[in-house]
Amino acid sequence: MATSSLLARDSYLPGSPALLVSGSHPQSLCKTLEAQQCMAEAARSGADALARMESKHFDLVLLDSKLPDLDAEEVRRVMKSHRPDLPVLFLDFATGKLLSTEPLSGAVQQVLQVIQRASHEDLPQPAPAREVEPPARPPDPVAEPLPGMVGSSTCMAELYRLARMVARRDATVLLEGESGTGKELVARAIHELSSRGKLPMVTVNCAAIPESLLESELFGYVRGAFTGAVQSKLGRIHAAQGGTLFLDEVGDLPLSMQAKLLRFLQEGEVQRLGSPDVFRVDVRVIAATNADLRERIKRAEFRRDLFYRLSVFPIRIPTLQERPDDIVALAYHFLAQLCRRAKLPQKALHPPVHALLLQHSWPGNVRELQHAVERAFILADEDPLLRAEHFTLQ
Repeated sequence: MATSSLLARDSYLPGSPALLVSGSHPQSLCKTLEAQQCMAEAARSGADALARMESKHFDLVLLDSKLPDLDAEEVRRVMKSHRPDLPVLFLDFATGKLLSTEPLSGAVQQVLQVIQRASHEDLPQPAPAREVEPPARPPDPVAEPLPGMVGSSTCMAELYRLARMVARRDATVLLEGESGTGKELVARAIHELSSRGKLPMVTVNCAAIPESLLESELFGYVRGAFTGAVQSKLGRIHAAQGGTLFLDEVGDLPLSMQAKLLRFLQEGEVQRLGSPDVFRVDVRVIAATNADLRERIKRAEFRRDLFYRLSVFPIRIPTLQERPDDIVALAYHFLAQLCRRAKLPQKALHPPVHALLLQHSWPGNVRELQHAVERAFILADEDPLLRAEHFTLQ
């Protein structure tokens, strides 16, 4: 597995820039840098590097062009979004060649010279403000709708693109969006498009399970672990073995469970209540929230370290108001479903209904539209058209 090396600001001598190296075999390079008064520590992957950036400051990132878990260019984009001034350079650890450059300080250039001597390669020196092509990467997937989803607006095309991109990886995904925007549909599509698609996707609604039962539901228990535990039971994490664990409304997790979830994400191990045995579990985690987790972090209601473990690859789901071009198409989609279920000929929307739907603000998003169409379908009875009087919009 590829690893990374990071140098924290509080652990190096003055004049030595902070360094992160992500690649297959950076250990020897770390030793060389330590000899030059640059202390380094290891990160396992691009996701691990992103998580570590929250707690430590770096002056330079040397990023392997071929990461085991994430697309290197996407990792660079996320890093830059948090630290626009941070130099993030691509390095091919197989050859020791620097693949991209950007304006660097003299101290950073000195570190690159140390790397050049260590690799015995004639590495190109960073040119000030020179545009260099990023490392070669496969073309982005076509932004076609995800399974079960409807919409062709620009914001949805970007959602489809990101979802299909991350589906190829095992990275943890955080879906952020208002209630009713379709977060579970996106999670299921990512699961189905991934290599785990034929294995289970287990959903946990963190807001619907009482706090007293949440730990036993997630991690399981053995017989006699507590009053009423008459037989052993596997938790939902274990039930998702090989597949995907979908944590819906993860922002509602109590703090005590956040610590336990963080440990699972870090170690990949599950310990059932009442048992000393620890099991390794291979699951891909997708989390969703309609809460602003950054605000909850400020109010000490959500752990910052857990947030960065979950948001390795964040995807924002747009509101229905942000995608007005999709409203009528969605209404027809729901109407077609209703007609099929009722075994009736296909009905249509009366033209004035189009304007009515476009004028509404849809605070309940796609779910509100679905329910509005269903009410109108029932009220229309045998009328082949759903008319304005059949809709009750609040």
